Order: sequence, then C-alpha cells, then structure tokens
Amino acid sequence: MGNTRHRIENIKPTYFERSKLLYVSTSKYEGDWQSIFHSHPFSELFYVVNGSGSFVAEGSEFPVGKNDMVVINPHVQHTEKSLRTSPLEYIVLGIDGLSFSFENIASAQDGIYMQTPAGAVYKYNTQNANVYAYLNIMLEEITGKEENYETVCQNLLEVLLVCMLRNDNLSIVQNNHKVLNRECTQIKNYLDANYAENITLDTLASLTHMNKYYMAHAFTKYTGLSPINYLLQKRIQEGKSLLETSTCSIAQISTMLGFSSQSYFSQAFKKATGKTPIQHRSEFRKQKQEN
Repeated sequence: MGNTRHRIENIKPTYFERSKLLYVSTSKYEGDWQSIFHSHPFSELFYVVNGSGSFVAEGSEFPVGKNDMVVINPHVQHTEKSLRTSPLEYIVLGIDGLSFSFENIASAQDGIYMQTPAGAVYKYNTQNANVYAYLNIMLEEITGKEENYETVCQNLLEVLLVCMLRNDNLSIVQNNHKVLNRECTQIKNYLDANYAENITLDTLASLTHMNKYYMAHAFTKYTGLSPINYLLQKRIQEGKSLLETSTCSIAQISTMLGFSSQSYFSQAFKKATGKTPIQHRSEFRKQKQEN
C-alpha cells in the first residue's frame, strides 16, 4: 500500500481578514427587468453561468458570455444587458472591505480592462471549473442557512479570491488603507442624481462649502475628470440610454438631459462617441433587429 504525506511547512497569514462577504445572488433574464445603472460602496464579482449579453460600466460597454468573470471595484456605475435569444444567467458576490488593483494585467490580451473615472473594471474568461463549484456551494449554504453557514461562505470567498489572484495576477487593496474624499463622493452623487439641472461650479461649491477652485481641483484628482466634464460624460451616458430605449425626439432628449440646445447636444454626443445621436439610434435599432 502506498502512502504519501505532504507536509505544509509554513502557513501564511491570510490577507483577506478585513474583507466580508455581503451577499450571494443569482439571476436569470426572463424579459421582466430593465437595465438600471447603479453603484455600490463595495466590490462585486459578476460570474456568467450561461447566456450572452453585454456589461456597461460608466458608459463603456463590452460583451459577456459563459464563464466570464467581471470584477467591479467600489463606486463604479454599472449594469448588464441580456440578449433575448440567449438569456443571461449569472451569480453575483458583494464583497466589503477590499478593492482590486489591475496594474499587472492592464495590458492583458485575454481580458478586457477599463479604467473609468470612478474606478476600474476587469473582465476575463475563467476556465477553472472550481470557480463555478465554489459559487454553487456558497449558494447552497446561504440558501439552506444551516449552522455556521456564514463561516463556510466567508471561507469559500477567501478560497475563490486566492484562485483569482493565482491565475490572473490581480492584487488586493484593503479599502481601509484608501481614504475616500467625502466631499468628492458627495459631488459625484449629486451630479449623478441631478445631471439634467443647470449645475455650475458655484452650485457644487455651495453644496460642499468649499472654495470652487479648490473643489474643482480635488474632484479632478479624485475622478480624473473636472466636475463639468464629468457632468457632460454623465449626460452623454444617459443620452445613449434614452436613444436606445425611448421614442423621444433628439430635441426632447437634449432638453431632458439639460443641454441648452439640440445642436450642442448633437455636437457633444458626436465628439464623445464618434457618432451623431441619429446614427447611434439607427445603428442600435439595426443591431437589435439582427439579434
């Protein structure tokens, strides 16, 4: 009888001690929900079990399919879109206390990396069958809620993170080492909610009780965009959605977004996307018919 013993010489301390699994959810597109942009103050892992569609983050869109893992850092606005002919089915983990660094894979050829004003997003296709197995066990545990299921789920999260870091050269940033600028977050949230209003630097300075020039400098450093450019990007992002989902005229949409005129909206939209609003709507409808 053969007998082999593998000794573990040195057990390293875990570096996920500050992370916490907030939830495990599963969804399948059945034509009964709309894509709505949202963000969280924590990270998410979005794993596609089946189907095809696209993922949208801060106005940028890329395709997703079976076995794709999308890593979303805190405060990044995002949503998903499903193809009706191949409905998306996916599992999502919410993780508090950490964010991901993508410096080692920024030029990766086997994934999609995006740096947005609010943070980074990375997508890659995982062929590791264990990833799906770990996620399924989490779902079973959190659904059954047997004794100490929380501990099982938390430990499985750490195993999953180790696999991700081992295979894809990601790195972890503990969130409590990264001080978020409260005022800049407040400005960003205000712009996201009130983008259709007539907003000036004076408006934002009054909101935060800061000198408007110092406020503009701090916000630009925090997001990579000036407050006015961030506002413009947000309006263009919402304009894309309205062009794709509504029958409103270009003039109506420009007014709804807070642009002073239809011509200014069209000019800004083309500069940001390379297409006029009419071209964008036409191409989207054509693509939708083909799908």
